[in-house]
Amino acid sequence: MGTSLAQSAAAKLSRMSERTKQLGNVIQDPVRQKRIILVIVCVVLLLDNMLYMVIVPIIPAYLEGLQRAADQALDNPVNQNFTNSTIHKSAKENFDLQIGVLFASKAIVQLLINPLSGTFIDRVGYEIPLFIGLSIMFLSTVTFAFAENYASLFLARSVQGVGSAFADTSGIALIADRYTEEKERSKALGIALAFISFGSLAAPPFGGILFQFAGKSIPFLILALVCLIDGVLCLVVLKPFSQRERENMPVGTPIYKLMLDPYIAVVAGALTICNIPLAFLEPTIANWMEDTMHASEWEIGMTWFPSFFPHVLGVYLTVKLAEKYPQLQWFYGAIGMVFIGASSCTVPACKNFGQLMIPLCGICFGIAFVDTALLPTLGFLVDVRHVSVYGSVYAIADISYCLAYALGPVVAGQIVHDLGFVQLNLGMGLANVLYAPALLLLSNVTKMKPSFSERNMLLEDGPTGLYDTIKMEEREKKRKGLYNEAWSLTKQFHVYGFI
Repeated sequence: MGTSLAQSAAAKLSRMSERTKQLGNVIQDPVRQKRIILVIVCVVLLLDNMLYMVIVPIIPAYLEGLQRAADQALDNPVNQNFTNSTIHKSAKENFDLQIGVLFASKAIVQLLINPLSGTFIDRVGYEIPLFIGLSIMFLSTVTFAFAENYASLFLARSVQGVGSAFADTSGIALIADRYTEEKERSKALGIALAFISFGSLAAPPFGGILFQFAGKSIPFLILALVCLIDGVLCLVVLKPFSQRERENMPVGTPIYKLMLDPYIAVVAGALTICNIPLAFLEPTIANWMEDTMHASEWEIGMTWFPSFFPHVLGVYLTVKLAEKYPQLQWFYGAIGMVFIGASSCTVPACKNFGQLMIPLCGICFGIAFVDTALLPTLGFLVDVRHVSVYGSVYAIADISYCLAYALGPVVAGQIVHDLGFVQLNLGMGLANVLYAPALLLLSNVTKMKPSFSERNMLLEDGPTGLYDTIKMEEREKKRKGLYNEAWSLTKQFHVYGFI
């Protein structure tokens, strides 16, 4: 009896060991590993953007509740005097400013950390910064769940900016590093952008519904759980602390040199300007909808959600067009900027919720064109003009986004107050249309070849960057393939007596 139980247990352990080995082989398969990496990065980007936007319906209402409780304490008849009334009035005036600063703090911190994170990624590789970013995002999400005052919410939001600077930049750079062919790189980055869009646009209704029926903590705890699962997957698949592949990789071009590259500067400018309408409308459109069209709360909550579908359509179309006509990437970006400009100018003319959906969908459709066309272009520019290490160049892309989203919550409200909502939209639209011709500078990018001096250096010193390593391996395989074919033909000639 005891012997049979032992044999049964041993058989089960053997089967489990075999399955673990099979799973390990599946994970280590290069093609499957690339797909798993894409899933990990897409989940990171989804989480970051959901956490960025999920607070939109939650935090103002939560802080308003805290403010109301404080006001009731101040308005206590026993303690009420002139000083308390003044404080009460001042608190109400500062409430909007507090919300704006809280919303902007993540982008401001991310903007400051990105130059450091880009350099760090270039030095140590992509896996460790990705795991660090995930860990910090998990900490930030848990802090959000249990924060009970403005200071702790501000801390959580700022910490998220640090995590995003590492996770977002290393994630996008990792995709560019693993997907070396331009077609598959465009497709992979397009999928990542679709997850960014879904996270940004689905988070407000997700957060609003759960906040109303389950409380403040539940949305953040769900996001924290997904973050934890993604972190474990990152540890299992990427093994960030055991790999030492980057030891023989070159140090990437310093970020300040990349910023001085005119082609990269043009792309970075386009990424900033195309995101300004979205960044500036998010904090201002709710009040405008209430004032002009008396929109209900559900309409305000669902303002941006329909825009997800044209954004995905824009990503799909750009990827398909880039496959057929890769030399026109700059043109797709320019079309996107014109689309954004025209849509932005028509926003103030809308009289109801249905009409407003059209220009907002147009803005997101245009942003999809610009992002999907220009993000792969950054990777290509680094390949042909610098060293094929992508941390710093995608840190520049992240800085471009953060610049728009750091200014939005702080500046947009003041512009609306001083000049008006119509003037804000016309200015943003005009900026996009006027910047579009600058993308003509990128029209010859696809004709560029790697610099002679750099390529010679790489060939003399052996393949160092991943891009060069892969290219050298491909050349070696082709050379060996031709050699093997020639050898087999020679043997056949011997057999038949021709030689």
